[in-house]
Amino acid sequence: MREFAALVPVLPTHAAEHALHSTYVRFSLLALSSIFFLVDPFAAIPSFIAITAGADKQRRRRMAWKASLTCWIVLTSFALAGSLIFRLFSITLPAFELAGGLILLLIGIDMLEAKRSPTQESTGETAEAAAKEDAGVVPLGIPMLAGPGAISSVMVLVGQAPNHWQMAAILISIAVTALLSFAVLNGADRLRRLLGETGIRILVRIMGLLLVALAMQFFVNGLTDLGIIAKQD
Repeated sequence: MREFAALVPVLPTHAAEHALHSTYVRFSLLALSSIFFLVDPFAAIPSFIAITAGADKQRRRRMAWKASLTCWIVLTSFALAGSLIFRLFSITLPAFELAGGLILLLIGIDMLEAKRSPTQESTGETAEAAAKEDAGVVPLGIPMLAGPGAISSVMVLVGQAPNHWQMAAILISIAVTALLSFAVLNGADRLRRLLGETGIRILVRIMGLLLVALAMQFFVNGLTDLGIIAKQD
């Protein structure tokens, strides 16, 4: 009986399991929302339609797939090489959090005005891409989907992920975002007819508002890690 009692404290409690599950869910939602809002395939719909104007359904589907695959490859590469890049250039996590927060803030402000940031897309790139035979990789995949903001967000998340399950959550979030981007771009015509220009602009503004809030959180995290503001439980 005493031996059994001695083993009981070693077993994980229900409260500990619940706390671990809650932490995993919160981090996973943070990773998915931040990456998806920054990739923002809805805002790329007008450019995708302009670039693929006159193309048949099969070619448009192929370009949407290449753009999404490029986005997945780029973001996954930076996620896996994130810690190495930090060490190679002697970059601290607080510095990257502050820099990433600034980039997210600028992109979020542009999104509040229902337009793409110049770091993600320019009019010249869209016009040049429309003349290309296949623009699925550049500029659709990068920088329209996998732009500086998305890359910065992935790098910050990797810096905040000391555990394997958190890293797995980031990689899964990137994969889910790439699949959702393919679905959005592949159905660009239907979504544009369904939502209309006004609906797309409203959706982009909502994402922009959430992105600005996320940028502020990155600032808070960076200042907290530097010890400038007190850590809140």
